[in-house]
Amino acid sequence: MRGRGPLAGIRIVEFAGLGPVPHAGMVLSDLGADVLRIDRPGAAPMAPPGPVDRGRRAVALDLGRPDGAAAAQRLAASADVLVEGFRPGVMERLGLGPDRCLARNPRLVYARMTGWGQDGPLAGDAGHDLNYLALTGALAAIGPAGGDPLPPLNLVADYGGGSMLVIVGVLAALVERARSGLGQVVDAAMVDGVSSLLALTYGLLSAGLWREERGANLLDGGAPYYRTYRCADGGYVAVGAREDRGWAELVGILRLDLTGILDRTRPADWPLLGERLTAAFATRSRDEWAEVFTGVDACVTPVLTFGEAAAHPQLRGRGAVTADGRRPGAPGSGSALGLAPGAAPRFSRTPGVPGEPPRAVGADTRAALLDWGFAADDVDALLTSGAAEQA
Repeated sequence: MRGRGPLAGIRIVEFAGLGPVPHAGMVLSDLGADVLRIDRPGAAPMAPPGPVDRGRRAVALDLGRPDGAAAAQRLAASADVLVEGFRPGVMERLGLGPDRCLARNPRLVYARMTGWGQDGPLAGDAGHDLNYLALTGALAAIGPAGGDPLPPLNLVADYGGGSMLVIVGVLAALVERARSGLGQVVDAAMVDGVSSLLALTYGLLSAGLWREERGANLLDGGAPYYRTYRCADGGYVAVGAREDRGWAELVGILRLDLTGILDRTRPADWPLLGERLTAAFATRSRDEWAEVFTGVDACVTPVLTFGEAAAHPQLRGRGAVTADGRRPGAPGSGSALGLAPGAAPRFSRTPGVPGEPPRAVGADTRAALLDWGFAADDVDALLTSGAAEQA
C-alpha cells in the first residue's frame, strides 16, 4: 500500500492491459495512490515487465467465472477509481460495467480508456497507437519531406493522447466528487486526446500558416532553424532557434553566411538556409558543438541516446531518469540499461515516489484481497475454486 504523495489514501483498481492503462497506473501509483492490478490467472505478461508496471500489487482473478467477477466487483465497491482499457462492451459482458459498479459504489470514478471511444462506427474495432494516430491526421504530418510518415514511438497516441488524458479525467472527476459526493464515468479515447494535442496545429492550418505536406512547416522540420543537423562524427544536434535573439546568437557563433537570404521565416529561403546550416554543423562533432553552445541562448542541444540522457547532469540531477532497482540486463528488467523514469510532476509538500519493481501475476492475491476487506475464508474459497490464483 502506498502512503506518500498527493494521492495517498486513494484506492484504484486497474484491469491489466497494454499501452496507456499501465502507464496511467504507474503515474497514479507514483503520486501515492494504492493501485491494485487485476490480471488473468496464468496469464503471460502482455509485454516484458518494466518500469511502467511498477508500484502496484498484483491480484489474479478469472473474470470469466461468476465468483471471479463478483470478487472484482467487491474490489470496485471499495475503490475510489476503476481504470479499464477493454473494447466497449467487454466489461458489461463480465458483469463489471459502469451501471452495476456505480449502483454498488456511487462514489466510484469509472475510467474507460480506448482508442476510438465508447461510440462511433469504429468503436468496436481493434487498433494500436499507430492506427489512432493515423486517423487523426497527426501521423501524416510526422516525417521527412518527400519521405514516409514515421511512428513517433508510442508517445503521442498511447501516452500523450491516452494515458495523460485518462489521468486528467480521473483527477478532475475526483475533484468534482469532493463537491458532489458522486462518481461518474470518464470516457477517454486516444483519438480525442490526440485531437486535443493538435489544437495549435489546427489553428495554424485555419490561418493558412500550415501546409499539409510533411517537412514544409515551422514545427515539422521544414524550417531550417527548427530541425536536427548531422555533425562530423555522425551525431546530431537539435536546433530550436525560433526567436530572433536565439537566431542572432546562432548566426554569430556559426559565422553563418546569410547572403541571398531575404527572410529566414520565408519558406522560399529555407532550402538555401538549410544547406548552409548543414554545412556549418558538419564541421565539428556533436559534443564539440554541445560545448560551444553551453550557456548560450541559441537553443542548440545534443541529440542524446537513452543511456546518454540518463547520465546528463540535468536529468541525473533532477532524478528524471533513475536506475530501476534491478541489475541492468536482468531478465524481466524491461531495459538492458536498467533505466526508469522518476516520479513526475514534483510537489513541494507531498512528493511522489517511484513504486517498487513490477510484481508477478498473482503475487499479492491473498494479501491484497485481505487488505481490501475480504474475509480469509472468502479468499480461500476463491483460491480453491480457481477463480483466484496466488503466484
